[in-house]
Amino acid sequence: MTKTENHEEVVDKPVKPEKGLPKKIGDAILWFAKDQWFLIGIVIVTIVSSQIQVPESQQATKQVVVSYLAVTAIFFITGCTLDTKILLNNYAKWKQHLFIQAQCFLLVSSLAFAVVSLAATNKRFMDPWLLIGLIFNGCQPTAMASNVLFTRQSHGNVHLTVVETTIGNLIGPFISPVLIKMYLSADAWYAQAVPPQSGGYGALYRRTFMQFGLSIYLPMCVGQLVRRLFPKLVNKVFVEWKVGKFGSIAMLSLLWQTFDHAFATRAFSSVKPSNMIFIVFITIVNYVVWLLISVALALLWLDRKDTIAVAMCAPAKTLALGIPISYLLFTGISGLDEAKIQIPMLIFQVLQMGMASLSTIGFRRWVDAGEKKTNNDEELSVEEQETSTKT
Repeated sequence: MTKTENHEEVVDKPVKPEKGLPKKIGDAILWFAKDQWFLIGIVIVTIVSSQIQVPESQQATKQVVVSYLAVTAIFFITGCTLDTKILLNNYAKWKQHLFIQAQCFLLVSSLAFAVVSLAATNKRFMDPWLLIGLIFNGCQPTAMASNVLFTRQSHGNVHLTVVETTIGNLIGPFISPVLIKMYLSADAWYAQAVPPQSGGYGALYRRTFMQFGLSIYLPMCVGQLVRRLFPKLVNKVFVEWKVGKFGSIAMLSLLWQTFDHAFATRAFSSVKPSNMIFIVFITIVNYVVWLLISVALALLWLDRKDTIAVAMCAPAKTLALGIPISYLLFTGISGLDEAKIQIPMLIFQVLQMGMASLSTIGFRRWVDAGEKKTNNDEELSVEEQETSTKT
């Protein structure tokens, strides 16, 4: 403590001790666990599903119940937390819709087909049904709930992501089967594994639209209605009480049920280790390439928030349509062959979520930096106008 000339006592501010290395490492681990808890959750549910599975007799019931309840909860929460006017404004962005859907269906599927064509040059290397599964994955529409979650974490345009998700999964049942049959009509050796097919898409369309109507569109409309009727209650529950995080837990339960089914049917053990390594490697490469292309193209004409929506929607793929199509598109194939078609989609799903979750760290900082720069430019512009007025 020191004294000034006026005999006033001044208290010296205590100097904060510098953090040691163990403390810094501990803080970094704690921050990562809080920020990436969803990624940690993916690892946990994958490990649990690999060790303990629901009995085979209850698999069908579990799949229906968990899928409907989880997706319904996610989109009800989404409907409650999105501004209706902003949502409608984003539906009017037809240029963005064409841009994102063209990438998701056409660009990504053509690149997937190119990879399969290269891998198929050695007939003894890859299982034909795994190659067909890679084509299946590339032709699927964008993912649903995970896109919304990761866009929100990245501070991107959540409204645009919701719109692209609903549009993609609405047109997916029409476009995906056509794309798959087009790529398999190239008369490659792996396509010959598919037995001759007959019949249309009626069963596929009925099942898919019933699922999407009941688990996506209806819950989101109800959520919007609840938001309009009880705005204060909705704000208190989903913002102050943070109930919106339940959507992330629902997403983890959806992922658990998918992997539980895969392990219960022993789909992974039926594939050669070399094939599994290739699927994992090419999944990572595909996602990174698709992500970089979509971001590079979006930056040419979109702002940062819309670019985030593109980054989350264009390279992502959904299991909600891929799994039903794998059951319904082909007739006369064994359950093991169906499981092999699903393996590339399952692996892509978990790796996609892991990489997208990690990317939110960089995307969030990038968006926040852009907003800070915009605010500084606006403040500087106001100051310059005031100075000009005074002079």
